[in-house]
Amino acid sequence: MQARIHVTSVFVDDQAKALEFYTGKLGFVPKEDVPVGDYRWLTVVGAGEPDGVQLLLEPDQHPAARAYKQALVADGIPAASFAVDDVEAAHQELEAAGVAFTQPPTPMGPVVTAVLDDTCGNLIQLVSRPAA
Repeated sequence: MQARIHVTSVFVDDQAKALEFYTGKLGFVPKEDVPVGDYRWLTVVGAGEPDGVQLLLEPDQHPAARAYKQALVADGIPAASFAVDDVEAAHQELEAAGVAFTQPPTPMGPVVTAVLDDTCGNLIQLVSRPAA
């Protein structure tokens, strides 16, 4: 057996706001949008990767999900990590678009990372290899 990541999730406090942020600011594209009672099975994928790993924008309605998110944010721990070609350039672009960062681009061994607030209750890490 060779397992592959098919869907992973990030808990969000507002699915519509999350969809707007993850597509409008981070450049993901919508993949699935299926009504499920009061919520939606709402996923996005990387631009140019229509069959790539899906990120489920999952409602944080379960009390454990909210407590989990709050604990991660309180400790400065990102809920997810996304690869970009150049963290420095992404930081400049996103900051100019009004995205708040809790950590500016910082060398971390073989990578450079930055951490942003996704406006939906999560910290998200961006990572790239340093420029040569």
